[in-house]
Amino acid sequence: MSARSPRSDPSLRYQADEKAPPRLALGVGLQLAVLNIAAVMLIPMVVMRAAGMSDAYLSWAVVASVTICGVATVLQALRAGRIGMGHVMVMGTSGAFIPASIMALVEGGPALLAVLVVVSAMVPLLLSWRLSLFQRVLTPAVSGTVIMLIPVTVMPFIGGLLSGSPDTGTVPGAPVSFFATVLLIGGLALKASGTLRLWAPVIGVILGSAIAAGYGLYDLERVAAAPWLDLPRIQAPGLDLEFGTAFWTLLPSFLLVAVIAAIRTMSSAVAVQRVSWRRRSRAVDFRAVQGAMTVDGVGNLLAGLAGTVPGSATTTSVPLTQLTGVAARAVGIVAGATFIAFAFLPKPFAAVLAIPDPVFAGYLVVLLAMLFAIGMKIVLQGGLGYREGMVVGIAFLAGVGFQYGLIFPGEASRFAGGLLENGMNAGGFSAILMTLFLRLTEPRPSRIEAGLDSAQLPTIQKFLDDFASRGGWGEEMAERLGAAAEEALLALARGTDSGPDEDSGRRLLLTAHIEKRGAVLEFVVGPGTENLQDRIALLEDHSDEASMEREVSLRLLRHLASSVRHQQYHDTEIVTVRVEEVRGSG
Repeated sequence: MSARSPRSDPSLRYQADEKAPPRLALGVGLQLAVLNIAAVMLIPMVVMRAAGMSDAYLSWAVVASVTICGVATVLQALRAGRIGMGHVMVMGTSGAFIPASIMALVEGGPALLAVLVVVSAMVPLLLSWRLSLFQRVLTPAVSGTVIMLIPVTVMPFIGGLLSGSPDTGTVPGAPVSFFATVLLIGGLALKASGTLRLWAPVIGVILGSAIAAGYGLYDLERVAAAPWLDLPRIQAPGLDLEFGTAFWTLLPSFLLVAVIAAIRTMSSAVAVQRVSWRRRSRAVDFRAVQGAMTVDGVGNLLAGLAGTVPGSATTTSVPLTQLTGVAARAVGIVAGATFIAFAFLPKPFAAVLAIPDPVFAGYLVVLLAMLFAIGMKIVLQGGLGYREGMVVGIAFLAGVGFQYGLIFPGEASRFAGGLLENGMNAGGFSAILMTLFLRLTEPRPSRIEAGLDSAQLPTIQKFLDDFASRGGWGEEMAERLGAAAEEALLALARGTDSGPDEDSGRRLLLTAHIEKRGAVLEFVVGPGTENLQDRIALLEDHSDEASMEREVSLRLLRHLASSVRHQQYHDTEIVTVRVEEVRGSG
């Protein structure tokens, strides 16, 4: 285990790249699977029943969803090239696809649903391929707002879960088991430590279910009647390739929802990284985000071929990681393998389905509270200025308003099959549109293209001198910008295998624009190996003479710049350097 610095998270016992004891990984992975399996199964059940599908096809759709989500969860943990992110992230079915999926089944049956899902699966694959092109729109304000709206979107369903079983439940059974679950999980999460905190969710669910069973809310007969082992009956519907009117009518809805689901996967991938590393200042690895979105697309492609509801990433592993302190990748492998095993084990499958709704609602309340806080943290860590605050505030209110029918409910229900009736959709689209407006109305930045080597420094210095002159700054500010650009250029070159004085063939696109009381320099280059943001954050941890000499450019850059952000993608890197205006320079 790595040494812990004052800037590290002491509650994280095993970070993503560390090996947890097998028994511990097995226990946490089983928790994650058990506490997510019902949610994965619920959405295809709702869709198939609402569309009037047969019981046989409903069973196939649920089994297919669970199996595909299991495979995708394992792929997320096993990062291989551009596939997977190497973190614990559960892939689940997406509630955002419910209305569009029901309409597809009603209009053309499973074959029409299948082809629409296959086509919409291209959205996350496209975003994964060139995510760097969308980084100005898919900002922390957008992703954080989408996560904050997840509880808003899910909360209406909790009321139905709290009603209990109308046939066997008694009046006090639902509220007693609900509050017992909330208090047990919440109390242990707040006050317990070590192993007891590790098992807080399972303890709460088991004891809540035991209390509910006393009121007749746990269906033991259903569990007893289920066999231990059975093979799923495959009923893949094939693809409707006629591309009739129904396909073209429903395609925009599927593509719009696919964008929102992809944003949720991206947001989830960012949130998972925030809690998976001990060092709090670690930069987000956008190559891992790309890998997560690739798995999202592959999973949806498989869901389309199987004729079931597509999915997206969930953030349930985030609060569980915070509760348990275990982010080791083995947890994700165990959780995904458990999903797959559940598809062949009807009895434990039935035991999870038999968990009373009020108990499940109590667990959801704790998770939703933590998700809302995580969304706020992402927004704040991305910087919450006046414009970002307006984007977050308006988008969040739009999400709440549409979700609860406060904004033109009649028109919202008719637009794109009720797409905007989902608060996460409405808020996510609002945030994207406002961010696009801000980007399109920004002054056009100055830019220059050059090679990534020290021979280009005179050309870059002249470019920055002209930029400073147009901005009304004096010679001192121009020199500061030139010095910051020089150190950033040298640091980037040292982050490659070739070194600063060798021709690595990497090209540099440097843009400069004025922002508030200073300037922002953005370096766009080909992919390298090391992250400057992380290297700057670790400067104090390497105080030996050799390290100080090697990292002199980083130390100077930290002194010259007010902030440095390094976003690494598979196809490119973007380094953003902010330099504050030198007083008296104007």
